[in-house]
Amino acid sequence: MKKKVAVIGAGFSGLSAAAYLAKAGYDVHVFEKHIQPGGRARQFSTPEGFRFDMGPSWYWMPDIIESFFSDFGHSAADFFELVSLNPQFEMIFNSGKISVPEPYEDLKQLFERIEVGAGRKLDKFMQAAKFKYEVGMRDFVNKPCHSWLEFASPKIARSAFKLDLLSSFRAYVAKYFKDERLRTLMEFPVIFLGASPKDIPALYSLMNYGGYALGTYYPKGGFFQLVQAMQQVAEKQGANFHFGHSVEALNIENKAVSSITVNGENREFDLIVASADYHHIESLLPQGLRNYDDAYWKSRTFAPSSLIYYLGMKSTISNLIHHTLFFEHNLDDHIDCIYGEKKWPQNPLFYACCPSKTDSQLAPSDGENLFLLMPLATGIADDEETREEYLIHMLKRLEKHTGTKNLYEQISYKRSYCVSDFMNDYNAYGGNAYGLANTLKQTAVWKPKVRNKKVHNLFYTGQLTVPGPGVPPSIISGKIVAKEAIELYHKSSAHEEVI
Repeated sequence: MKKKVAVIGAGFSGLSAAAYLAKAGYDVHVFEKHIQPGGRARQFSTPEGFRFDMGPSWYWMPDIIESFFSDFGHSAADFFELVSLNPQFEMIFNSGKISVPEPYEDLKQLFERIEVGAGRKLDKFMQAAKFKYEVGMRDFVNKPCHSWLEFASPKIARSAFKLDLLSSFRAYVAKYFKDERLRTLMEFPVIFLGASPKDIPALYSLMNYGGYALGTYYPKGGFFQLVQAMQQVAEKQGANFHFGHSVEALNIENKAVSSITVNGENREFDLIVASADYHHIESLLPQGLRNYDDAYWKSRTFAPSSLIYYLGMKSTISNLIHHTLFFEHNLDDHIDCIYGEKKWPQNPLFYACCPSKTDSQLAPSDGENLFLLMPLATGIADDEETREEYLIHMLKRLEKHTGTKNLYEQISYKRSYCVSDFMNDYNAYGGNAYGLANTLKQTAVWKPKVRNKKVHNLFYTGQLTVPGPGVPPSIISGKIVAKEAIELYHKSSAHEEVI
């Protein structure tokens, strides 16, 4: 009889784990509290004709995503069309804007125009970043991180110095570029990792290669196309999905989960893979069976939460492209409000995504789909009045950039999403949006473990464990956990070769 597996949560890591486990011959059941898959990457439509992706919007590291599909005999192109964005994005400063071109040679010329010699230095930076990407994303991040001995291979040992694990990303960038705008441009990708560039290891210059060198893409129909494609892959392997099903309890017998309570009903399983919030899953266990206590979670550095607005506009917005970053104010001041004082920022940085510039399916022909995101501290109060105040602030800066007037009056649909929504919808610890920050002390074996040390058939996957936050790392996380489960429960070579 097939081993029965329950996957809790249908985010990217859960979809990935479900696909690999089903391929290995398990009877896989995915339980998702929402009525659709995707977790933070869900999508919704409005009566006004708008369709909004709720979360991820940057399709970076396409090779990592492609490798998931190739493991199942597919290509991303079998499911959706990828559009290469050119320009990739714009970054707005008080002194003007930088428009990042898609061809790398054009990017070099842009750097050279801003700072003499910067084009040549960009080559050196990207050569090093490519090395880190190839080692990091193919060898480093695919480890379950039970022990540092996993990294004791000759290849990783030879590469250790070049990986710059002990260098600050900010100091590393400063060695190459003097112009503040170029430094900000190069520091921007690591903000996705949830900490100040001065606290992120220089290893993560691999993000610059994964974004700027490999390009920024958009899946036609929205990021939810990737979610649906991964669900289809998992279902083709035999995985079963149960939407609108909340896991309310983990029932323990003899130091194993014997059953889970779903919508008030007990269902027996041999193996549990938790893709939901790590802390929340642990709260379903007796304290003595948890990997980590409350003091541990309080001591962690979490990536930011966010204030998000989904706006349907009555008219098109000129002089706005798909991705725009508003960096007119000091980055460190905003970061201090997130990690230091934990308060709403006075002069915030924010991000505007207008996917209807690329995809006409997402808004009426005379309208615009606008997504605004401002990083915030976790755990802060987020009443509607405060949210609205920052919406007006962001729209005024959009008006200044685009030359468009009265944007607020052009809103035909409006929905906000903030700290308390992340808590309510995803049981996210502190309302975090991106998991744990990838600081050095929260990297690799110092991240929460993928296996429960006291409940032998309980595994964890997702952005709160290895390899960390982001869509490609979450997909990799699902694969890591599936492999761990297969090696634990099926030692035969036939099962070991499926991944």
